[in-house]
Amino acid sequence: MTAFFIAGTDTEIGKTFVTCALLHAARAQGRVAVGMKPIAAGADMVAGELINEDAARLRAAGSFDPGLALLNPYCLKSPIAPHIAAAEEGVAIDPAPILAAFAKLQAQAELVLVEGVGGFRVPLGKSYDTADLARDLALPVILVVGMRLGCINHALLTAEAIQARGLQLAGWVANQVDPAMLRFEQNLEALTERLPAPLLGVTPFQADGNAAGAAAGLRLPE
Repeated sequence: MTAFFIAGTDTEIGKTFVTCALLHAARAQGRVAVGMKPIAAGADMVAGELINEDAARLRAAGSFDPGLALLNPYCLKSPIAPHIAAAEEGVAIDPAPILAAFAKLQAQAELVLVEGVGGFRVPLGKSYDTADLARDLALPVILVVGMRLGCINHALLTAEAIQARGLQLAGWVANQVDPAMLRFEQNLEALTERLPAPLLGVTPFQADGNAAGAAAGLRLPE
């Protein structure tokens, strides 16, 4: 059984899109794969369920529906920083239910992709953040780099933060969030030379967000 933590260089840089694409890539290889979104902020009632859009996309991309209790243990209503949303809703984010849900998913799937929330160091409480969660899960990390102006600095700082917690950076994905980005190839080359992990693929900008269509250009770490 295999699992990875999917981190991002910032918010809104396509972590969910890439995670879904990786799930489709794994399924194309015949693997039973499922996604997990431990904490999500921003949700609506749909068919009697409080569900976050990212969690819904992960559920649809996986090999099976594990249920929201396992896929998304903490679903917060407001689309704001999770520690603020949790405080406003009287919720204390505890890693124990997340770790328990992850263990159950690992028992059911060959591959589990755990998507973080926002960037790598988003606060989840007064003294706990997503970097702490990644450390507690003890998973190798796949970094999604949102390819836009400033991405080199963001990617290198995030890689340093990952390594500072004793975690392995297993690979990175270049997600072209800005189709008009100047000198895209030169930025890609600079990142490839500097990030201490292999490039797992480039996902071109897709206005329709078709993650299945992007799967062919990606590979999972060895």
